[in-house]
Amino acid sequence: MVALPETIMAEQRRGGHTVTWLTVQIVWVTKYRYTVLKGEIQKRCRALIIQVCDAEDVTILKGAVSKDHVPLHLEYPPSKAVSDLVKRMKGRSSRLLQQEYPEWQKRSWGKHFWVMGYGAWSTGKLTEQLVEEYLEHHRQPSNQERDNFLLE
Repeated sequence: MVALPETIMAEQRRGGHTVTWLTVQIVWVTKYRYTVLKGEIQKRCRALIIQVCDAEDVTILKGAVSKDHVPLHLEYPPSKAVSDLVKRMKGRSSRLLQQEYPEWQKRSWGKHFWVMGYGAWSTGKLTEQLVEEYLEHHRQPSNQERDNFLLE
């Protein structure tokens, strides 16, 4: 039997009836890729993102506030949708940064701090090979050789 590495088992989020480790890489950029995330505005943006993550029970595994974009690697609970998390982080930070730094509004058109979209990619410590090995262990002779959805 293929066992999951101990480090993966130790870091999992545990609920009453669930065990999960959901991670995602998210990136979004400033409108027109303006390089406005510098100095105090950069620090405030970081603080706002941390506030949202804390409120949503999301762990920032690694992240950065670059001068024109925000890349984050997050671990989140199964009750949260990635799109909702991004909406909250971008919405709160945009609204408050524009209120606290009104000079930005002169440069932005339509009162948007961030572009509308974002990039998101699932990540994790389980490789595809490890998952396939784990599932292959459950293959019985009654399963067709090329069938990828096994009966155990």
